[in-house]
Amino acid sequence: MLKRYVVEIGVGTDMHGGDLTKAAVKAVKDATSRSCLCGIEDVLGKSPLGMHVHVKIGCSNPEKIDKETVLKAVPVGTGEIEVVQGGLGVRGLEVPAFGDGNTIEVVVAALTVYIEV
Repeated sequence: MLKRYVVEIGVGTDMHGGDLTKAAVKAVKDATSRSCLCGIEDVLGKSPLGMHVHVKIGCSNPEKIDKETVLKAVPVGTGEIEVVQGGLGVRGLEVPAFGDGNTIEVVVAALTVYIEV
């Protein structure tokens, strides 16, 4: 049976070009950079490699997310992804050298780690 172990939140942005997948990958990396899940091994006696991660992404245009690319940002374990309406799109500054468009996209990620017990 999978039991919930931890929930971590991350935020990612694409400052130029409005690339939601790029922002979502940054949000996942932000969340994973906040946690050292040593308790999985030290307390539960399980390997972190066996964890399962549910990634929930909130963004302004869910159908534009490349789910497979975002899941690759989870460093270990197995994963699944859910993308919902949320996040934030804001008018920014168009700088062609940095990307197409002038939209700043802000994406939120919630990573829930489950362990088999």
